[in-house]
Amino acid sequence: FFLMASRALLRSRSLTTSARPAVNLIARNFSVVRPVSLATHKNTVPVYTSSFYGSKRFMSEVTFTINDFGGAETVQSGELSKWHFKEGDYVEVDDELCSIETEKIAVQPTSEHDGVIKKLLKSEGDTVNKGDELWVIDTEGKPKEEPKESASDKSEQKSESKQESKPQEKKEQKKESKSSKKDSAPPKKATSAPGSETRVKMTRMRQRIAERLKESQNTAAMLTTFQECDMHALMNMRSQYKDLFLKEHGVKLGFMSCFVKAASNALLKERAVNAFIDGDEIVYKDFVDINVAVATPTGLVTPVLRDCDRMSFADVEKEIGLLAEKARSGKITIPDLEAGTFTISNGGVYGSMMGTPIINPPQSAILGMHGITKRPVVVNDQVVIRPMMYLALTYDHRLLDGKTAVTFLKTIKENVEDPRRLLLDL
Repeated sequence: FFLMASRALLRSRSLTTSARPAVNLIARNFSVVRPVSLATHKNTVPVYTSSFYGSKRFMSEVTFTINDFGGAETVQSGELSKWHFKEGDYVEVDDELCSIETEKIAVQPTSEHDGVIKKLLKSEGDTVNKGDELWVIDTEGKPKEEPKESASDKSEQKSESKQESKPQEKKEQKKESKSSKKDSAPPKKATSAPGSETRVKMTRMRQRIAERLKESQNTAAMLTTFQECDMHALMNMRSQYKDLFLKEHGVKLGFMSCFVKAASNALLKERAVNAFIDGDEIVYKDFVDINVAVATPTGLVTPVLRDCDRMSFADVEKEIGLLAEKARSGKITIPDLEAGTFTISNGGVYGSMMGTPIINPPQSAILGMHGITKRPVVVNDQVVIRPMMYLALTYDHRLLDGKTAVTFLKTIKENVEDPRRLLLDL
């Protein structure tokens, strides 16, 4: 009887212990090694994963792990530039907790849980690699409640403010009279320290931009050709239809849409400009994806307009506005920047009169727009004043002959000078 009872007791213990998961007590987050069922253990949650990050959770604590930098497979690390929250702060779902600057874009990892930040695992300036843990959130944490003021405290504050208001008004009047005298004097000139210098570490994006520009110069046989473009007809069309265009499409009519359409038309005619060299082969693209250069606080980025040959003027303006806003706000992603076939850079918005842009590898050409200035030109044997713009096309002479490049740029010039040619596909 005693032997049978012992066997029954051991069998019951084995059943109860098998229903519990084995817990690794050595691990920092007490991660579950062999979880059984969520129904029997409500406080034990399996590991969460996503394309952007992963998190480990035990009880109420969630550890954030970054597994991706905005969809870029080639980007393996970045630099943590800034924390937007500190330990003890309450965060909500989709709050951007920090900014990580990579060689291509700035990434802002977001929280997938509501809770209080228990610990920040990285400091500003640290290198962040794929798979690194960044923070720990307590999902049971609640936001701090501000202490409520009693009625007696409010009445005391009002009485004190009334008593202090009169002497403060007199002091402010005296300060204003003194400041008015000071303001009338000329401001002091900024002084410099002779022989001083300031060293600042280059950002990862600036380092990558420098590498790609030098790589382009060392690889391509770059040559630049120029044209003068009369903007008279395009500016008249814009001034005549800009209000109606804004009312109909909800976006302003700019010059960039016409240049994008003119370049798309020219790229379909001169296919070599829409190609690139890959080893000992030439790859011709059967689509037109144009990169548009956008300046951001962290550097120059070139988001891509997809299938420009199928877009209208309004589609181009809307897409440029969306991509520019994403770039300046740091929301741009790697897919927004990749696989363009041609690039347009507009230095004219900063007052550039003329320049030679550098090719965006592996592309074979880039168009540079410049500032519009009124100059005397000959039209129908008469000297008239016209708004003129210099256009520059830098191309890879390994792939493009001079005839092809000059013909391509001349096609863009003619389509911009007479936008009706775009409607007629000339």
